[in-house]
Amino acid sequence: MDWSEMMSRNETSFWGFIGFKLLTTEEDKVEVGLTATEKHLNPMGIVHGGVLTAMMDQAMGTLAMIHWQGTPGVTTQIDVNFLNAMTSGELVATAHIVHASQRTLILRAEIHNEDGILGCISTATFRMLKNN
Repeated sequence: MDWSEMMSRNETSFWGFIGFKLLTTEEDKVEVGLTATEKHLNPMGIVHGGVLTAMMDQAMGTLAMIHWQGTPGVTTQIDVNFLNAMTSGELVATAHIVHASQRTLILRAEIHNEDGILGCISTATFRMLKNN
């Protein structure tokens, strides 16, 4: 499956179900947006940590595919630190590459709300899938 085919499946996959939006794609940075609504909140009224983790994972995974020129990769490890509660509104996850080798990437992502408040940070390791 190539890059354009994977991106065309966004609306019918987990990406579309959650409501992610691809905002920026650059060689060294990806931004993914989400309009957090009531369906994204936990019973305490804040954005569920699983939504935030998935958002950062999607931003980093997209950047990995850009780096590998469309070859997909998988998350092999992810660490998340939740710093401030996020509520309904606009959220942006920004991903950057920390270290790259031939088939492995270490990336960092963070989520800010529309007021610029840092909600969480993540680091993850991605492994390129072999082409068959």
